[in-house]
Amino acid sequence: MKKLSYTILLVSGLAFGQFFEKDKVYTKQDTLKGSNTPFRDFWDVKKYNLSVEPDFEQKSIKGTNRISLEIIKDVTNPIFQIDLQQPMKAGKITASFPIASSKQDGDFIFITTKKKFKKGEKYTIDVDYSGNPQIAKNAPWDGGWVFTKDEKGNPWMTAADEGIGASIWLPTKDIWSDEPDNGIIMKIITPNDLVGVGNGRLTDKKITGNKTTYTWEVKNPINAYSIIPSIGKYVNFKDIFEGEKGKLDLDYWVIDYNLDKAKKQFQQVKPMLSAFEYWFGPYPFYEDSYKLVESPHLGMEHQSNVAYGNKYQNGYLGRDLSGTGVGLNWDFIIIHESGHEWFANNITAKDQADMWIHESFTNYSETLFTEKYMDKKSAEIYAQGIRKGIKNDIPIIGKYGVRNEGSGDMYPKGANMIHTIRQVINNDEKFRQILRGLGKDFYHQTVTTKQIEDYISSKSGIDFSTVFDQYLRTIKIPTLEYTQNGDTLKFRYTNVVKNLKLPIIINGDQTINPTEEWQTVKLKKSTPVELNKNYYINYLSVQ
Repeated sequence: MKKLSYTILLVSGLAFGQFFEKDKVYTKQDTLKGSNTPFRDFWDVKKYNLSVEPDFEQKSIKGTNRISLEIIKDVTNPIFQIDLQQPMKAGKITASFPIASSKQDGDFIFITTKKKFKKGEKYTIDVDYSGNPQIAKNAPWDGGWVFTKDEKGNPWMTAADEGIGASIWLPTKDIWSDEPDNGIIMKIITPNDLVGVGNGRLTDKKITGNKTTYTWEVKNPINAYSIIPSIGKYVNFKDIFEGEKGKLDLDYWVIDYNLDKAKKQFQQVKPMLSAFEYWFGPYPFYEDSYKLVESPHLGMEHQSNVAYGNKYQNGYLGRDLSGTGVGLNWDFIIIHESGHEWFANNITAKDQADMWIHESFTNYSETLFTEKYMDKKSAEIYAQGIRKGIKNDIPIIGKYGVRNEGSGDMYPKGANMIHTIRQVINNDEKFRQILRGLGKDFYHQTVTTKQIEDYISSKSGIDFSTVFDQYLRTIKIPTLEYTQNGDTLKFRYTNVVKNLKLPIIINGDQTINPTEEWQTVKLKKSTPVELNKNYYINYLSVQ
């Protein structure tokens, strides 16, 4: 009993203590949410089998979640941590192993045991949950549920929880590094006049009295924040895409009065899939289909359940984020959020600090789509145009282990870092094969920044380590200072990390390797040097 009591005190201390890092204060709750704690590191989630029933009038939800798991190392008397954020409450908790006690402490459920667990053993934990979940004030940018009405006054409900986590409503192991390997089954219970849409494929529809249960199944691993039910006056239409792996089912669920608009706007899906399969490889979830679901908020990359709320117009709610006009040729949400199926859903960062892996590649997917859909020149104009949104406020990589993401620059700046790397590789087919290789070699995996950095350097044969340091870990943008005298060019880098290795092609075919020391090179002609704007660097002519 002394050992058990000590362990409970340890849990309490972790839940309510705090530590300091520079100017930022992180609580132990942040560590519990963002780290692979001793309450998480001995077990692996295999599957979620859940139900959810929202009540529109009460703004509440209730349901159950069966967590199937496997023990991954021998351990004695462990404590399991299940995440369920306040004000949601856990009800009955049972397991296929003896439970000594269970307690909801803040945003966590701790299940204590008195048993030896062996590596390879498989168990289940069942948690009933209910309550009034946090309401999103500005979905999808903040976390919570959305209880609203469509234009005809019908209830419309969903959730958005990428940043704050799925445990805002669902009891889960809410850490990016552990996805349910065997997918999920989700039952959505609705009034008979509404439709429940989830991830993956609809496998069953059952009417019981005045309620209907829609059962959805995902066969592939899925990040927890992608597990999203949507409930409303939905109607469905379908199509088929002839892709690299055969026939891909396209499944569209939209509010009934928008059916005609959707059939027209969603014609962009096939060109998008064609472009992304060309650049990134086959769509990663053929078994679960591709799906667009109309949402009351702008959109999110929910796996095989992409939320769409761009109001059936091109651009970003009718605007071009690049300011060049190029982005008005396609629907931003269809392109961007679908790009996440490859980067975020297929390849998922282990830690939220490495969220650039999701957003930088996906932001660059907009440029790549433009190149395939339009032309390379338009794509380059777009990539350069989105730089106006870069703030260079804080580094792109956040703090590890505390569920902290870095700068929003992970979108346009991260994309321009990739665009710059592409210029250095100077071989578009090789660059494309690296992108496809990422999708293949890290298929359905969670990864670290180091894995992605090392992969790109290894496959390109170029050491990009200082380039990643420059753009991901500092807010400094390289400046190439230069002065030209006839056919002589003098140049150097400033505002760079030590020993930055970022060669530049000038005049179309001449490569220079700037350092922080002045260098001189002879040009092939004495006309003003042609500087390539596709590199995300500043050029400064000096006397």
